[in-house]
Amino acid sequence: MCNTVCDMTETTQKLHQDFSTHSSLLVGVLSDTHGFINEEVQIQLSKCDVILHAGDIGSIQVIDQLKKISRIVIPVCGNNDVEIKWATHEHAALNKILDIADIKFPGGNVIVMHGDQYFSAKNRHEKMRQHYPNAKAIIYGHSHKLVCDFDEHPWVLNPGAAGKTRTKGGASCLILQTNEKQWQVREFRSAA
Repeated sequence: MCNTVCDMTETTQKLHQDFSTHSSLLVGVLSDTHGFINEEVQIQLSKCDVILHAGDIGSIQVIDQLKKISRIVIPVCGNNDVEIKWATHEHAALNKILDIADIKFPGGNVIVMHGDQYFSAKNRHEKMRQHYPNAKAIIYGHSHKLVCDFDEHPWVLNPGAAGKTRTKGGASCLILQTNEKQWQVREFRSAA
């Protein structure tokens, strides 16, 4: 099945998972829920084999909701996923969520992070590509802005905000179809 290994690099904890033995997978990607998942986004994620959450989760209830949709949910911490902003009884669950995930899918790997460590939006994608040149795609959140940058490799993808905070035109997510030969990305934005 899947192998999970924690790797400490400087102060960042990284989760490694391997799904590369599957022939194809449908992967749901969301971010910036801040404690609430838009219902239309949940419907879009309902057929996904794996769900990736790129941080600013807001509550363990969000992860629990996602686990009702897909048995495999991989979240990473955002800058708002800190004990002071989560309920006290959720701190143990919060402390198990790592900062970065490196996940192998059929046809390549993705890096999932929140992206707040890249302060300047101007050259954010360039710096991410420099740090993770061997990835097929880099997924991040933080900006609440839906972006699919296919101009260079690796791709840089931001699913936008899937909750109700600063959705910038409606809650959004991405659906990533992975297989050995080709990857496809579909954008979704709710009615508002």
